[in-house]
Amino acid sequence: MSDNDLGTFLRGRREAVTPAEAGLPAGPRRRTPGLRRSELATLAGVSVEYLTRLEQGRDRNPSAQVLGALADALHLSLAERVLLRRLTARGACADDPLVCAAAPPLSRTVRPTVRAVLDRLEPTPAVALNWIGDVLARNEGFERLAGPIGLLDGERPNLLRYVFTDERSRAAYPDWAETADDLVARLRHDVPLRDPYVTELADELTVTAGAEFADRFADLTLTPRRVGNRRVEHPRAGALHLLHETLALPEDGQWITVHLPADDVTAAALDRLVGRRPGALRAVPAAG
Repeated sequence: MSDNDLGTFLRGRREAVTPAEAGLPAGPRRRTPGLRRSELATLAGVSVEYLTRLEQGRDRNPSAQVLGALADALHLSLAERVLLRRLTARGACADDPLVCAAAPPLSRTVRPTVRAVLDRLEPTPAVALNWIGDVLARNEGFERLAGPIGLLDGERPNLLRYVFTDERSRAAYPDWAETADDLVARLRHDVPLRDPYVTELADELTVTAGAEFADRFADLTLTPRRVGNRRVEHPRAGALHLLHETLALPEDGQWITVHLPADDVTAAALDRLVGRRPGALRAVPAAG
């Protein structure tokens, strides 16, 4: 990486975005077909002086909030947002395995007894997550539920990355905004303050998801729900109405989330999905 790859990238993307794409009038006598530096600064909510420093390579450590605002203003794709983050000094360090060496270890596996609990819950979909939303273990019921919507794609599936950066999540969760609120509230309130793993994930999503994530993460009024309703549009089972119950494993820094059918139609659809006889799953009425 050269000394000014970040500035080169920002300047190149700024010059590639037309005023019309940014919602601005073209105006007469423009020297560049793209955005002026002052226009991008206004759209991103930063000063022209600071944007100049970034483009000239005199600052390579902008905050995640600034990167997210620039990415939104430039209409960057997910791949471009990831590259933007990696071009910063902060992003370059994030690839170093020693970044969190002094932090308490983040759980990546589950205890055998937790694995056994998930298996005993069959055919009810159940999953074990760590505090930043990594999928650590799941039973067959959850695989049948989450696999077709794309949640389990990749070597290390993560629920927050899926919801905020995978367009399939918008179709899978009709109440997407409410689902996003719940996930960010848990990330914000259910983990130790100043946790480096949360900080790293929040910085990443502030860039890759922009204001959709950053505004929620900054909203301290959001509170996590242990029990809630979730509607899922499943490509194989159709419309599902699920209740989710969260069971904390505080010593492990993990949660088990169990998805229960909220009505008879959903119970029958889940039975078909997991290949069980009708009646294996029974609807659980929502409280109140």
